[in-house]
This record gives sequence, C-alpha cells and structure tokens, in this order.
Amino acid sequence: MSDQRLFRKHPKNPILTAEDIPDNAAMYVFNPGAIKVKDEYIMILDVATLAQPIVLWIARSKDGVNFTPDPKPISWPKPDPLHPEDCVYDPRITLIDGEYLITYASSNAEIGVRIGVIKTVDFETFERVSIASELGNRNGVLFPEKINGLYCRLDRPFGNPRDPSNIWVSFSPDLVFWGKSKLLMTNRTAHWDNHKIGAGAVPIKTDKGWLIIYHGTTTTGSGIIYRLGVAMLDLEDPTRVIARCDDALLWPEHPYELTGRVDNVVFTCNAIIEPDETVKIYYGAADTCIGLAEANLSDLIEACFTQNPFILRL
Repeated sequence: MSDQRLFRKHPKNPILTAEDIPDNAAMYVFNPGAIKVKDEYIMILDVATLAQPIVLWIARSKDGVNFTPDPKPISWPKPDPLHPEDCVYDPRITLIDGEYLITYASSNAEIGVRIGVIKTVDFETFERVSIASELGNRNGVLFPEKINGLYCRLDRPFGNPRDPSNIWVSFSPDLVFWGKSKLLMTNRTAHWDNHKIGAGAVPIKTDKGWLIIYHGTTTTGSGIIYRLGVAMLDLEDPTRVIARCDDALLWPEHPYELTGRVDNVVFTCNAIIEPDETVKIYYGAADTCIGLAEANLSDLIEACFTQNPFILRL
C-alpha cells in the first residue's frame, strides 16, 4: 500500500452539526445511515435531543455535501410491546426488492439492546418489521441481496459492553427468525482493532468478493479509540473471510473527531458508490458531528489484500 491516504476527508468537515437541526432540538448528531435514491442523498442520523434520548432524523442533499434536515424527526413506528424502546440509534439502510430495510439498535434502559428492523419505500412513512435478535446484540447490517435464498446479516453479540467483541454472520428466511450464526471475524492482538470490532457499512459486492468497511477499537490509558478498516468476504460463502487489511484506513485526528460526547471516534454506518466508483462514507465524529470521507473503490479492494511490512509476524 502506498503512503497516500485512501480516504480523503472533505474540506468542509464537519458537514453536519447539531446547529443544523431545526428548533435547537439537538445536542449532538452522529452515526448516520445513508443511501442515494435517484439524485438525492438521504441520511438517517442519530440525534441526541436536549432531554438526552436519541431519535432518528432524516437529512437530505442534492450534492452529497450540503444537507438539510427534515423539520421533525422520523415518525417512529409503535414499539414492540415485548421490547419497549426508549432509545434508537446507529441505523443502516439496505435496498432489497424495492424496499429500504433499516436495521438499528433498539434499546431500553432496563432491558438492554437488540437489533430492530423497520422498512420504508419513500422515507416518509415507516413500518415495523421485527425485533430481530436476542438481548445483547447490535451493529446489525443486512447484505443487499439474499444468499442462497436467505437474508444475511452481520452483527455483534456481546456480554458486558466493555468487553472485547467480534463480528458474527447470521441468516433468516423472513427477517424475524435468525439462525445458522457463525463467528466471522475476531479482534487482532497488537493491531488497531484489538478490542471490539463491528460491521459498519452495508457490504459492497465486487468481482473480488464482498467488501466490508468495519470499525475496530483499541484501549489506551485515556480511553478507547475507534478507527475504520476493510476486509473481503467470499461472494458465494460470506461466512468466509478471504482477505483483511492490516491497517486502519480512517482514524480520529482533527479536533472535531478527537473531542466530543465520546472522544477519539470515527464510526460509519454507510457507504455510497458513485458512478465513477468513488466511495462516500458519512461518519460520526466523536459522537458529536458528521464528517464526509471519500476513497476509490479499487483502492479499498486492493487494501484488503495488502500486508503492512512493519507488523511482526511470528
């Protein structure tokens, strides 16, 4: 890999802040899902309201840089009575069979967190599909097509949220009942992703395999650092990792990424592929604001297969 950065951060970063939310309703904005629908970019972002609960809010753009939030947050579907929600966050948007399926963290302070699924066809009205995991699971990300007739999902089950955790893959016939779960990818000793890892963007289908952009953490004396990296899964069997980049490709370095609601964080829930194969990601920065970074798809694919010569391989 060359010493040139693969992800280029936009000079207007942060491109969206709490000040952009109408009626002074927000303390922080972060971790958006995003998709391009015809000529419109749509983000569904986490908004920490003044009362603290996080709600999901849509922002729209024609150029992919200048976003206008809707006047109000999403009119959220009524919660599952068996799992009341008092906080929803970290949405991922996947287009399958003409519907936009949105996976998200469905949280209740007394019960815990699970993966929820809602759907929409127009980003105006939303319908609940399911609460689709056991307690103690989040970072649910759907593949953009069925695998052998089944929905396929990356997720991150965990026990104590502070403990190390890894990426798993699961399958479902109906987005309700999930099984055939398998450990997919683990954290790596002495790497940037040596503590917690979790799926980020919806997997990208390429001729080399499924490209995944994921987050990883490492612990330091002053806290946890979140960075982003890439790996490649087999096209026919996404339970098999065929390549994984040694290096972090995006990391916190600027003041808006280093200091905020949660320090030292870059975190993505999306990737948009432009016609020229530019990959756009909108990322949460320090759980406080939203940045934009871009890379070339071919560079990200190549990075998966590139080893860092400075890593000791015993």
